[in-house]
Amino acid sequence: MASYLVNPAAVEKARALIDARQYVLDSDWSDSQPSPDDENRYLEGHSWEDFAAWHLGLTEGSTDETKARHGFVYGDFRRVHRKGLIACHFRAAEWGHKEIELAAHDLLQHLDNTAR
Repeated sequence: MASYLVNPAAVEKARALIDARQYVLDSDWSDSQPSPDDENRYLEGHSWEDFAAWHLGLTEGSTDETKARHGFVYGDFRRVHRKGLIACHFRAAEWGHKEIELAAHDLLQHLDNTAR
């Protein structure tokens, strides 16, 4: 199983989006999460750094400018999705990636507190 590091740029971007109220509170994450084609379209107009900022995890040992380097997407390349954060939290907990789990949990709490 891959090992992941928390991506501080993604945590910062997610917090900034939440603070700017750029979020979706109720979505069907399976329909909203970016597909491989969505990722390719995003990368046509954005840098790998921009792409990385949408992923809470960076795969240890993977080459930087590859999709394999990035895991735990939390939004649709425009907004944070609450259910995206829940999915990140759940998957990280299930797979034993504690730092990612805690980052997703903290962002979820920040979103819930902001959306009140």
